[in-house]
Amino acid sequence: MQAPRDFGPSWRVPLLMLGFAALFAGVAAGLARFGWQVPGAGLAAVHGPLMASGFFGTVIGLERAVALRRRWAYAAPLFSGLATLASLLAAPASLAPAFATVGSAVMVAASVSVYRRQRELFTLTLALGALAWCVGNLLWLAAAPTATALPWWIAFLVLTIAGERLELSRFLPPSPAARGIFAAILTVLAAAATLSLAAYAAGTMLLGGGLAALAAWLLRQDIARRTIRNRGLTRYIAACLLSGYAWLAAAGVTMVAAGGLGSGAASHDAALHAVMLGFVFSMVFGHAPIIIPSVVRVPVPYSASFYAPLALLHASLLLRVAGDALADPQWRAWGGMLNAVALLAFVLGTLAAILRGLAARVPVPTPERPNAHRNEVDR
Repeated sequence: MQAPRDFGPSWRVPLLMLGFAALFAGVAAGLARFGWQVPGAGLAAVHGPLMASGFFGTVIGLERAVALRRRWAYAAPLFSGLATLASLLAAPASLAPAFATVGSAVMVAASVSVYRRQRELFTLTLALGALAWCVGNLLWLAAAPTATALPWWIAFLVLTIAGERLELSRFLPPSPAARGIFAAILTVLAAAATLSLAAYAAGTMLLGGGLAALAAWLLRQDIARRTIRNRGLTRYIAACLLSGYAWLAAAGVTMVAAGGLGSGAASHDAALHAVMLGFVFSMVFGHAPIIIPSVVRVPVPYSASFYAPLALLHASLLLRVAGDALADPQWRAWGGMLNAVALLAFVLGTLAAILRGLAARVPVPTPERPNAHRNEVDR
């Protein structure tokens, strides 16, 4: 009998837990930067790596491994999870970035494998996103300032999400011209991240232009424009997507207006967290009810209560950005604290939904890989 080529949920759950350990540690580290007295204050310096590589790298790497159905691909979330443990256990400074770099290199290999099977624009986009993560981790390993890696980590997350959304666009296919514009935006984002290595202000200003253009493209092309008229989970996902695209546009415009992602400036905090919180976490909130059943084989039945963490996320981010604009540290600090509460509410709400689903014996959707994100499709 041929040996199974994939791991089951019992192997995946510990990897997912490593990702959430990075999330909680990263959030605590971010709060410590505002002066809040929280555990994990000593991790303030690695807030960015914990979020970009520890949480997102592990979760996205796990989802990519499940999609590929090859055991070797699980080395990506494993090593990014080990990077989190190295940070939490105060291991030698080079160990965490070394683990993260290995994990991202494996995900590049996994993404290239997917692209070789299916040579499409969306699989190329996903592969470029994995490569951007790897470059960002190499900069971290080289002890470059965290700001130097930020454009690459932003590109990793933005390209990954854009690739996933482009995959779904086959239900509302973009015209050849629209696909050409998407490819041009990819080129701009890649050029911006590369330029930031030599001219940070110019590179991140160009990055902002690319983000704004991508937000406009997604708002115009995404099927969420139609599914927002539906009900239940379908409308909730669309609300997450469309609100996230608005934050992506705001981040891009802010970067351009500020002349780049200047480290330490108020515009830096506003633009960075408009991307990482407003855009990326809106996508996480929206896709969790689909991705979690695919990865760990438990149901996440929809509830109208899902909107509460989403609303709090946006309201708290508005408060934080207003604090940036008004140079009011108290507004910024309370915005940051409420950002953390929104993320905690999302995690607890998701766990409550899982328990409801298990108690009611709600069936888990098949197949494991939610390629078509069927709940989003306007039937």
